[in-house]
Amino acid sequence: MSFNRPKLSVVGAGFVGATVAQRMADRELGDVTMIDIVPDMPQGKALDMFESAPVERFDARITGSNNLADLKDSAVVVVTSGIARKPGMSRDDLLKTNAGIVNGVIDAVKQHAPNAILIMVTNPLDVMTYLAHKRSGFPKNRVIGMAGVLDSARMASFVAMELNVSVKDVSPMVLGGHGDTMVPLPRYTTVSGIPITDLMSPERIDAINKRTQNGGAEIVSLLKTGSAYYAPGSSVVAMVESIVKDQRRILPCCVLLEGEYGLKGSWQGVPCVLGKNGLEKIIELKLNDSEKKQLGVSNDHVAKAIEECKKVLGL
Repeated sequence: MSFNRPKLSVVGAGFVGATVAQRMADRELGDVTMIDIVPDMPQGKALDMFESAPVERFDARITGSNNLADLKDSAVVVVTSGIARKPGMSRDDLLKTNAGIVNGVIDAVKQHAPNAILIMVTNPLDVMTYLAHKRSGFPKNRVIGMAGVLDSARMASFVAMELNVSVKDVSPMVLGGHGDTMVPLPRYTTVSGIPITDLMSPERIDAINKRTQNGGAEIVSLLKTGSAYYAPGSSVVAMVESIVKDQRRILPCCVLLEGEYGLKGSWQGVPCVLGKNGLEKIIELKLNDSEKKQLGVSNDHVAKAIEECKKVLGL
């Protein structure tokens, strides 16, 4: 690792993990280590990525490993490892499998990178972020789930398509859990400062909200096998960049609420200031009654999933 560059680790070198690693290196956010259980695979991907450095002109080292001990001294650890649900597999089976994988990773982080900031990506996202916090014992500012950035990016893409404007001018906002109970907020979604409620009909806004809520499923249905990875990868990198550069960007992330939005002990996606300490501050938006109700539904959905997790794992 370079003396001047932080060490950034990605556990899980599949499509999402590899995309994260490549884009972090492209932006020279730090030296990158990819870790995966598949023999030689992360090493091969890392070598291929580093061989692109002379062409793309980035100075960041990329290495691959099959050993979680190579998390040592990581400033940020991105966890993407886990399996997708397979035919005939129950939700409990998926939860048990991914929870076992995540627990092993978190134990290794505690041992080898005890000061790292954790960014969770493994699904079910909200539950796995809760589990990582409980297993690690880390303070809540160092355990953050990636979901809201992705959901908001999808909403922004759909708004730009609808209005035929640049995505650069769209500032979206989506709250809640990562699933079909997420809460897109049209009142807080703007194009160059103009709320989209002033730019399109309620019917079109409703259609965009629904498409945002089903954004992941839409990609899966088109791919036939596998799920999204380019947009999720970019979303992770936006979070990492804000942390390692202490940009203090306001990004929607899954974090532990302790009274904000009237919710306590809840893991929900809310706008957060991300900086050198991870979660620096939670921004509490003023919601109307309808938005509060929707967030309550999302919260109930996540709370139920966490209770199922506790039951399945005997917590």
